[in-house]
Amino acid sequence: MRKIFLLICCLLSLIANAQTGRTIYSKSYGQRKDPVIIFIHGGPSGNSTLFEGTTAEKLASKGFYVIVYDRRGEGRSIDSTATFTYQEAINDLNELYKTYSLKKANIIAHSFGGLVGTLFAAQNPDRVNSLILAGGLFSQQETYDHILKTTKEYYTEKKDRLSLQQIAEVQNLSKNSAEYRKRCYELASKNGYFTMPFPTAEADELREHFELGKFASSNIRNNNAPIVFYRNEPRNNIDTQPILKNLKKQVKLFAIYGKQDHIFSDRQLSNMENIVGKQHFMIVENCSHFLFVDQQKIFINAVVGWLK
Repeated sequence: MRKIFLLICCLLSLIANAQTGRTIYSKSYGQRKDPVIIFIHGGPSGNSTLFEGTTAEKLASKGFYVIVYDRRGEGRSIDSTATFTYQEAINDLNELYKTYSLKKANIIAHSFGGLVGTLFAAQNPDRVNSLILAGGLFSQQETYDHILKTTKEYYTEKKDRLSLQQIAEVQNLSKNSAEYRKRCYELASKNGYFTMPFPTAEADELREHFELGKFASSNIRNNNAPIVFYRNEPRNNIDTQPILKNLKKQVKLFAIYGKQDHIFSDRQLSNMENIVGKQHFMIVENCSHFLFVDQQKIFINAVVGWLK
C-alpha cells in the first residue's frame, strides 16, 4: 500500500512539473565529503555547459564536490513561468542547497553570475564560505560606458562612420533596457572583447573537445530571457561594489579576471582589487572572459590555492 501511495505522489509531482513546464537542471562531480563548490553561470540566457564540459570534473579531481546548474528558464532548466528576477535566482539557489543537503558552500560566479552570487551571499552570508568572482560583473554601467568609449575611439581612428552612427544610436537608448545591454555586448563581441588574443594549443583542444561532445548539443540559449529580466527586475543595471565592501566582513572574497577581458576598464579592475585585497586578486595574461577555458590550469590552481 505504501509503495502505491509513493508511486501516486511521484506521478502527481511529474504532472505538476509538466503543467508548469519547469525542470531545474543540476549535476554534481566529486565526493560529497569534500568542500563544496557551486558554479553560477552567466546570462541572462546563459547556461553552465561550457564550464561543465571542460572544467567541472578537473576541479572535482582536486578534492572538491562541484555542483553545476542552469538557472530557472535558462539552458537546460526549462520553465515557461520563469520571471528571471534576482530573487527568483536566489530562491532557486536556496533550493539547490536543500537538494544537496548543503549547509555551506564556496561559490564561483562567472559573468552575470557575479551579480547573482553577490546578491545571494549578501542575503545568506551564513551559507557561503567564499565567493570567487571569475570575470564576474559588478559595476554594470561602467562596463557599458567602457565598451562604448573604447569602440568609439577605435571606429573614430578607422573613420568608420557607419559604426560610429550605430554607437550613437546605442547611446540614445534607455540604459535600463534589454536592447541597450544587447547592443553594447554585440559591439564588444564584434571587436573581440570576449576572445582570447593568442589561443594556446591547450585552449584550442578544450574548445574542440567541447564542440564535439555532448555538452555542445545541450548548449541551449533562451533569447527571451534578457527581455523578461529587464521587464521584471527593477535592479537591472546595478553596481554591487558597496555590497561587496560590506560582504567582505562576513564572507571570504576572491576575484580573478582576464587581462584581455576588454569589457572591464583598468579602473574597474583596480577597484575590485581594492575591495577583495591584493592577495585575493589575480589578473591572468593572454586571457579573456572565459578564464576556465582560456587559461584553465592557472584558473584551477588559483581556485585550489585560495580555497585550500
